[in-house]
Amino acid sequence: MGTRWYLGIDVGSTASKCVIVDERGEVAGTGLHPSGAGTAGPQKALAAAFDALGDGSTMATMAAVCSTGYGRHLLADADEQLSELSCHAKGAARLFPGVRTIVDIGGQDAKVLRVDERGRLENFVMNDKCAAGTGRFLDVMASIFGCTVADLSAYDARAEKVSPVSSTCTVFAESEVISKLSQGESIPNIVAGIHLSVVERTHGLMRRVGVEPGVAMTGGVALNEGLRRRLAALAGYDIVTSPLAQYNGALGAALYALEKASAA
Repeated sequence: MGTRWYLGIDVGSTASKCVIVDERGEVAGTGLHPSGAGTAGPQKALAAAFDALGDGSTMATMAAVCSTGYGRHLLADADEQLSELSCHAKGAARLFPGVRTIVDIGGQDAKVLRVDERGRLENFVMNDKCAAGTGRFLDVMASIFGCTVADLSAYDARAEKVSPVSSTCTVFAESEVISKLSQGESIPNIVAGIHLSVVERTHGLMRRVGVEPGVAMTGGVALNEGLRRRLAALAGYDIVTSPLAQYNGALGAALYALEKASAA
């Protein structure tokens, strides 16, 4: 009998992520596609994860499947659908043993979770009413400069000062940034201001949930070193992350699939 695989898929509003783990909960394959619910993104992310295994695996050969995220109910083949909050807590407990506070900035929302010493969710706060302070906000800002979100950290590193972006609305912030450019302000200084705007909103969520030492950052924005560094400085805590930060919800879902199958 071959290895039994357990699949977790996080169908977000802007991206689809898959993680496949083995019987020990070790990550064996991942897949990501930058489109989410209502698109072909989930199927493309699944295909990438199966290709990573390289053994001809398909959805039908998975021992158990768990879906999470905005579009979790759209995956008919899933054995279980779980809240993204539970899955993010589960995934972070595996990626960052001992972590107590999880900051997750996704495409359309930002949330902060507080977990206990076993990684169980204790409390959370979420901003899902406005794009400001999310990955979508950074996408819009990056498009003004003709670059990608991945380029913003390098710009921040070259900033000589912070040029504040005071507007909390994405549309108004876009106009404010364009105005700053027309006045001759440098892109690095503006990017530093953009990052600080996101950081201040995120820090507000952290204060509301009650930060416990041991802070991790997940979601695609976690890979933005400049923003993460500014958040750590403002919060007064070291913030750890992982190359699998964007897959955290899918990892938690995969671990739940393994746990459920093992208990059956």
